Amino acid sequence: MTVTKEKEVDLGFRKPSKEDGASVWELINQTGVLDLNSSYSYLMWCEIFSETSVVVERDEKIVGFISGFIHPDEPETLFIWQVAVDESERGSGLATRMLYQLLKREGCEEVNHVEATVSPSNIASQQLFKGLAKKLRTKCLIHDYFTANDFPREGHEDERLFKIGPIQKDKIEVEG
Repeated sequence: MTVTKEKEVDLGFRKPSKEDGASVWELINQTGVLDLNSSYSYLMWCEIFSETSVVVERDEKIVGFISGFIHPDEPETLFIWQVAVDESERGSGLATRMLYQLLKREGCEEVNHVEATVSPSNIASQQLFKGLAKKLRTKCLIHDYFTANDFPREGHEDERLFKIGPIQKDKIEVEG
């Protein structure tokens, strides 16, 4: 899908607020592939971690969401928890543009690495993070992280840790 400039203008990128929590929960639910957490968790996420998260709207509907936080033990690392893109926007590069929006924020000034966990079957997320590293001309290191046995229920896949960086902020300005 090629994004036209006209279509791009119709997108609104912003920090989430608690009023977005229910819509974010719906978006995550509709993806059918992401772990759906409680509606309460999305209300809190949109309220407490708004500086390191982003929502994207088109025609007053949330069509994109990334939840992230600054890693407490690594203040130069932005950990991405979930990336959700509405079916109508998939293939347009929206997830990458959301990541650029986050990395350009004041709250991410010190960030020089991005981390995320990705399951082996989530090819779209693997491509997103490998692609981000390539666009930013940096490394993407992948390591084992959580095994299926770490999870309390059967059927959850392993989660591998993707670590992108070091990130040079001037590359974000050129690419984003």
